[in-house]
Amino acid sequence: MNNEALKELLYKMADDQLILGHRNSEWTGFGPLLEEDIAFSSMAQDKVGHSLALYTILQELGEQDPDTVAFTRNAEQFHNSLLTELPNGEYDFSLIRHFLYDTAEALRFEMLTQSSFEPLAQLSAKIRGELRYHTMHANTWIKQLGSATTESITRLQKSLEYALPYALGMFEKSPFENALISEGIFAGEQVLEDKWKRKVEEVLAQTQLQLPAWDTITPHLGGRVGKHTEHLQPLLDEMSEVLRIDPTAEW
Repeated sequence: MNNEALKELLYKMADDQLILGHRNSEWTGFGPLLEEDIAFSSMAQDKVGHSLALYTILQELGEQDPDTVAFTRNAEQFHNSLLTELPNGEYDFSLIRHFLYDTAEALRFEMLTQSSFEPLAQLSAKIRGELRYHTMHANTWIKQLGSATTESITRLQKSLEYALPYALGMFEKSPFENALISEGIFAGEQVLEDKWKRKVEEVLAQTQLQLPAWDTITPHLGGRVGKHTEHLQPLLDEMSEVLRIDPTAEW
């Protein structure tokens, strides 16, 4: 099995989960409703837990321990998509990001239950169940607010158009794409992107939101190869503050 291809896949998945988990945790105490405060906090906890599980598999493949990997790398060493590192902004943007990202991740883990790498297939089967709540939560709010008031529809529409180029960056192809596919580790980013587009279209068709034509959207790429926005390093500095103060701390 191509270990380099496998590690690259695991790193980008784990980094996505870790970074968006921390972004979602920033809603704790600030949600527009108490229920949403709790929901985003719960989903943030799930994502950080998923990242730990993925970093643990990486450790078993010879990488450093999860704490070192999660909290001592600089921005250019991270493989997360640009979508996950953007500031939360207003709730409409965080909700759109939640919908676009979790739709993709639910499909990714569903596909990975068929992976030829058994530890990842087993983990994906477990995570797939947890993600059902995440996608149900996102779809419910998108359908409700995307068909509610003029203000809610307008705000979501603006956030959707802003987020889509970043969302398409989630499917930036790996340099090991052919190896991942040929060895049965993962069916590939193109297959995932096609599934995701169909699901996004299906949900948005139940709202008054207008989906731009896919071929008019230019993906914002670079995150998978360490080229990030100015927002990632300050987030990493904040995340690693406790470890810098107390190197014996555990997460």
